Amino acid sequence: MMGLGAMVVMSCASPEAKQQEVKVNQAKKDSISLLYDPKAANMEIDAFMQNLHKRSGFNGNVLVAKKGKILYQNSFGWADYLLKDSLNLGSQFELASASKPLTGLAVMKLVEEGKLKLDQTVNDFYPNFPYPGITIKQLLSHRSGLPNYVYFSEDVYRAEKRDQKKGMSNQEAMNLLIQHHPNRYGAPDGRFHYNNSNYMVLGSIIEKVTGKDFAVYMKEAIFDPAGMKHTNVYSKAVYEKIPTKVIGHDRVWRRSVVQNYLDGPVGDKGIYSTVQDMFLLDLAIRDGRILKQETLDSAYVPRSDAKRSLFSYGYGWRTFNPPGNPMVYHTGWWHGFKSLYVRDLKNDVVIVLLTNMANGSLNNLDNLYKILEIPILRQNAYNASGEYVEASGSK
Repeated sequence: MMGLGAMVVMSCASPEAKQQEVKVNQAKKDSISLLYDPKAANMEIDAFMQNLHKRSGFNGNVLVAKKGKILYQNSFGWADYLLKDSLNLGSQFELASASKPLTGLAVMKLVEEGKLKLDQTVNDFYPNFPYPGITIKQLLSHRSGLPNYVYFSEDVYRAEKRDQKKGMSNQEAMNLLIQHHPNRYGAPDGRFHYNNSNYMVLGSIIEKVTGKDFAVYMKEAIFDPAGMKHTNVYSKAVYEKIPTKVIGHDRVWRRSVVQNYLDGPVGDKGIYSTVQDMFLLDLAIRDGRILKQETLDSAYVPRSDAKRSLFSYGYGWRTFNPPGNPMVYHTGWWHGFKSLYVRDLKNDVVIVLLTNMANGSLNNLDNLYKILEIPILRQNAYNASGEYVEASGSK
């Protein structure tokens, strides 16, 4: 028989209290997942990364994990070359287009909750949008045929002599498309055309559906459930100077990349994170804390029209499907930042490479994949029959 005291304790355990207990327990689990002894680092990966830093100019942070355990993590080089400020594992990098999987997760969460339907069109949220018939799923899979706002806005800003230092908001980017109506690239659901407009529009729709700023919703729906305490959406439409110590550099050290109006729109880019937070995101996705498995599976289905290719695009993820070994990933390149986020779904391997030197170092990773005994993730590494072709001088 239950005593009165126990009944009082149970009755006092409100849903909020239970939710807080879950958060505390999850934070403890995350802390354990992030435990790492540099003395136990995978020496093969270390030798590879030291070589990538010295010979290919890799400047940034790296984390490699398998089955929820960090095999290797490290920082190489400068956060800001002019200040000679060293990077550390807490350094926040602009994910660039590696923001798109996170935007995709947020959209699919709204779909899962019944707040959004994949067949709804942009006109359901923006009635005067001048490109009819474009659905959410076409935006997610880059099959909308929309013109790229990044290129078009450059012409408008020059012609109208607009202030290029002031960040353009998502709403202003939408208004540019609505007011100027540049020619579309193709018909809706025509062919695959990778394009930042798709995810900028999705970011705008998220704000319409939720009634919240994109940054606020992403924190509530994705970052917090995943334990990503060092991840933020930074828009130059909100911040005069984006508050990060890591500066993007363009190939040569003397050139740091200046932020401008195009650092305003978010959804297609604009998420800043750390290698450890991106590892925690992988754990949260695998644990089912973000989406149900059936929703995830639908996001991983290849939906581009590439013929005889192992590479395609799902809902927010680039896909790579060698026989029996599905992988999802995304690359990013924006204003001096380059990124690569890889998730091997079969072998439970995650690779996070975030750099602030826009050079070709991330093209030389064949030997890293070999060390990890996973398929080589490089599009031109395969012939038309899907057979791997050894790269000459691959590092």
